[in-house]
Amino acid sequence: MAKPLGIMMLDTSFERPVGDVGNAASWPFPVLYKRISGATARKVVSGHDDDLLDAFVAAGQELVAEGAFALTTSCGFLALRQSQLSARLTVPVATSSLLQIPSLLATLPEGKTVGVITYDHASLTERHFHAVGVHQIPPIAGLPNGGAFRGLIEGGMPYNAKALADELAVTVENLVQQHSDIGALVFECTNLPPFSADISRKFGLPVFDILTLGKWLHSSQPEA
Repeated sequence: MAKPLGIMMLDTSFERPVGDVGNAASWPFPVLYKRISGATARKVVSGHDDDLLDAFVAAGQELVAEGAFALTTSCGFLALRQSQLSARLTVPVATSSLLQIPSLLATLPEGKTVGVITYDHASLTERHFHAVGVHQIPPIAGLPNGGAFRGLIEGGMPYNAKALADELAVTVENLVQQHSDIGALVFECTNLPPFSADISRKFGLPVFDILTLGKWLHSSQPEA
């Protein structure tokens, strides 16, 4: 029987439909969750979460003790903690979907690059990319301030799938119109995968997200 993937969760309470990192039905294998108290979305996105590092390590250790074969997180901005967490935990740790960018760049045709969709463009810095081995910053588009995703995740608004899908589609459209060399998309935000398939069909681009990263980790396990 496959061992579970451990997922270190932010301290949030919004709805998580199938496709979201926080819904166990999103995964084709067992997962375990551990919430880190005080790890709000804004605190982690802003990078002011240094005081939570020990709590993330403790959560990771608990997940490993419960049988997790590898660990990931519910926020791509935790890329900043990649080296710290992987150094202190005893199983593979993949903090962010951004970790896929170096491999993707190596596979794309000459002249093509990766486009990144993020929850907060202003907060996604060179430090996040350098932390995952990306030293040439790719084209980035952020979800809008005051939009549907911000309202859901930080504003306590109800889940509105159409509004979220429309907002994401406009964000992607603006990015690909500005950068015709985009050959693949990476969704930093772990709440975007419910829309990955539709975005891929609409724009004719492969989409990589936290689910593709977690499935890649899981593929390393031998078949039962």
